[in-house]
Amino acid sequence: MKGIFANIIVDISHEKVDRPFQYRVPDELIGKLAVGMSVMIPFGKGNKLIKGYIMELTDIPEYEVSKLKYVDSMVEGGVSAQADSIRLAWWIKEHYGSTMIAALKTVLPVKQKMKQVVKKAICCLVDSDTAFAKSEEFEKKHQTAKARLMRELAEQPLLPQLLVTGKLNVTTQTIRSLEQAGLIKITEENVYRNALPNTTDHHWKAIGKKQLSHEQQAVADAIIGDFRLGVRDTYLLRGVTGSGKTEVYMELIEQMIAEGKQAIVLIPEIALTYQTLLRFYQRFGDRVSVMNSKLSPGERSDQFERASKGEIDIMIGPRSALFTPFTRLGLIIIDEEHEASYKSETMPKYHAREVAQEICRMKSASLLLGSATPSLESYYLAKENKIKLFYLNNRLAGGELPFVHIVDLREELKQGNRSILSRKLKELLEDRLEKKQQSMLFLNRRGFAGFVSCRACGHVMKCPHCDVSLSEHRNGKLVCHYCGFEMPQVTKCPQCGSKYILGFRAGTQQIEEMLLKEFPKARVLRMDADTTKSKDSYEKILSQFANEEADILVGTQMIVKGHDFPKVTLVGVIAADMSLHVGDYRAAERTFQLLTQAAGRAGRSTLPGEVVIQTYQPDHYAVVHAANQDYEGFYEEEISYRDLMMYPPVANMMAILVLSNDELTGTCHANELADAIKSSFAKERPYVIGPASASIGKINDIYRNVIYIKHRDYHVLVRIKDEMEAMIAEKEWNTDTVQFDFNPMSAY
Repeated sequence: MKGIFANIIVDISHEKVDRPFQYRVPDELIGKLAVGMSVMIPFGKGNKLIKGYIMELTDIPEYEVSKLKYVDSMVEGGVSAQADSIRLAWWIKEHYGSTMIAALKTVLPVKQKMKQVVKKAICCLVDSDTAFAKSEEFEKKHQTAKARLMRELAEQPLLPQLLVTGKLNVTTQTIRSLEQAGLIKITEENVYRNALPNTTDHHWKAIGKKQLSHEQQAVADAIIGDFRLGVRDTYLLRGVTGSGKTEVYMELIEQMIAEGKQAIVLIPEIALTYQTLLRFYQRFGDRVSVMNSKLSPGERSDQFERASKGEIDIMIGPRSALFTPFTRLGLIIIDEEHEASYKSETMPKYHAREVAQEICRMKSASLLLGSATPSLESYYLAKENKIKLFYLNNRLAGGELPFVHIVDLREELKQGNRSILSRKLKELLEDRLEKKQQSMLFLNRRGFAGFVSCRACGHVMKCPHCDVSLSEHRNGKLVCHYCGFEMPQVTKCPQCGSKYILGFRAGTQQIEEMLLKEFPKARVLRMDADTTKSKDSYEKILSQFANEEADILVGTQMIVKGHDFPKVTLVGVIAADMSLHVGDYRAAERTFQLLTQAAGRAGRSTLPGEVVIQTYQPDHYAVVHAANQDYEGFYEEEISYRDLMMYPPVANMMAILVLSNDELTGTCHANELADAIKSSFAKERPYVIGPASASIGKINDIYRNVIYIKHRDYHVLVRIKDEMEAMIAEKEWNTDTVQFDFNPMSAY
C-alpha cells in the first residue's frame, strides 16, 4: 500500500523520545503539510494528542503500514520551520548534547504566529457636499454623533477608526448604522507591530554616512572583496576602544545590501541601547529591525514574519537574533564577541559564535567578529591562521588612550585609608568636578561572594590542584568549584600572618552614599540591577548622563559596554580584584577585558582621559597589561597558563552536570559516568576531574554533581558525550537529568 508518511519529533524534552516517530498523513492533509510544520498527533498507549514537528515527508514506510497512526491535525498558526532550521537544530543537538526538541525550539524562537494587528479606517462613500448635507440632516434629528462624523468626513474622506471612536467619541453602533445606510465603509489593513522606539522623533532622521579612515576602508574592502570572489570566511577585527568598528560594520552591510544580501548584527543585550539602534536606523531606515528581550511576543513574531518575507535587510539583537529566517543571508556580525552572554545558560548550551559559523557555512555567508579585547578562543584561531585577522589601532576622534594609575590598596591600608575610595581617586574626582567634566566609577561585581584575600599583602586562597581561587561558602569552608577540594575558612593570612583576610563586601549603593558625603554638591547617578528594573530605566539613566544632568555615574559592568560620552575624562575601577579571583579559569581574561573596556570610556573626544585602577594585586599580569592596553602581552602570558593546565582554547573541556532529586542517587550516577568514561576511553586518555558537588550543591531540592573532562581533541569529547547519552538512555535514569556543556564559560 502506497501513501504519504511524516517523520515527526514529539514536543517532549526527554532522551527516551528524542527521535522521529512515523505517522500516516490522512487524505485531507496531503499537499497541505510541509517540513517544519507543527501538527497534533496521537502518542503513547492512551493516544493522547500532543504537538510535534514534521522532520521529513516521505512515501517510504519504515514500519508495517497498518500499525502506523494518522496525523490528527495541523496546529492553527503553527510556524513552519525551513529545512535549514531542521538541519541546524540537528547540528546543535549533536554538538551540544541536548534533545532534538530543545534544539528545535532554540532555532524557532517564535513558537507560533501571533494574531496580526489590523488597522481599521472609515471611508466616506459620498462626495463632500452630500456628506455635509447629511450632517445637517442628522443635526436636525438630534443624531449628533452621526452629524459629527459626517461633518468630519466631508472635510477628510478617510479617517482612522481609533480617531473616530476616541477623539470624536462615535460608537461602533453608530458607525455600523452609517455603513448599513451606504454612506461609509470600514476598510481593514494588516500592519506590523513596531519593534523600534518612536521613529517619528527628529533624532531618527536619516544622516549621511561618515568618511571611513584608511584603516577602516582597508578592512571593509578586504572582506567585501573576498565575498565578491566567492570566498566565505570568518574574520576577526581587533580594534582599540573608539576606533570606529561600528562604521566598518555599516559599510559592509551597505555593500551586502547592494549585492542583494541580508545581514544579522549580534550585540550583547546589555549594550543594545537606543544609541546603537539610532546609528543603524539613521543609515538604513525601515530596512532595519531589532530583536531583544523587551519585545512582546507579538512584536517578536512580527519581526520574524517581516524577515521571512524579505521586508527587512538587517536584524539587530542579542543571541536569539541569530536565528532570524533570512533567505538571502550574506553576513553575520558579532560585536563585542568576547562577551559571556553569547553562550547560552540553558539547554542546549550553545555558543553564538560557533553556531554562527555553522549558519554561515550552510547559507554561504561571511562571519565578522569584532572586539577591542577578543576572546582567547577567537584570537587563538587567528594566530593559528584558521580565521583572518584585521586591526584598527587608532581612535577615530584622534584622542589618545587614557593615562592609567594603578593604586595599591595594600599601601592605602598601611597609611590609614580604610575608605572604598583611594586618595588618588578622590583627588581626581575633585579636579573633574571643578572643571565641570564627568566621571564614571565602575564596581567590578563579578563573583560578589567569591574569593578570599589578604588586605595586607594581597595573598589569595587558591586550590592546590586547579590553580583557581577557592570560594567562600556559608558553612565556613573554602571550596574549589572544579575538583571539589575544600578546607576550613582561615582567620590569619598564611603568607604574612595578617588578620585582614576576608571576602570583599561593597556595593554600588554604599559607593553612592560615600560620594554624596564626600562631595555634597556632586550630582550622582547609580546604575545597577536595582535602578534598572523598569522597562525604560536603563535608557533614562544613560540619557540623563549623556545630557550632562549628572557629574558622576556609579555602576556595575553595564556602564562600561560600548557607551560613548565625550565629557567623561575620568574612570575609576573600585575593585579590580573582584573578577580576578572567582574560582574560574577565565578569571584573568575577564578581568583584563573588563578593565580595558572600562578604561576605554575615558578621553574618547579631544579632552584627555585618566583611569584609576584600585587593586590589592597591582603586579598581576591582567591588571598590568590592561593598564598598558596591551592585548598582545596579555594573550601571550595567559595562553601559556591555559596550555600548561589544559584549558580552552589550547585544549577542550566538557562539563557533565548530573541533576537528581535524591542526593545518594545523583552521587552514584555521577560516579558511574566518571568510571565509564575512564574505562571506555582509556586509550584516548581524557583528563577527568571529579565528580564533585557543584558550586551550588542544591537548587529547588535538586542535587547537583559535576564532572569535568579535558582533552586536546574536541571530537573525543563529542564521542564521550554520545556514548554517555546512549548509556543514560539504556539505564533509564528517569529521576535524573544529565546536561552536557562544552567549553563552559564558568565553573559550575
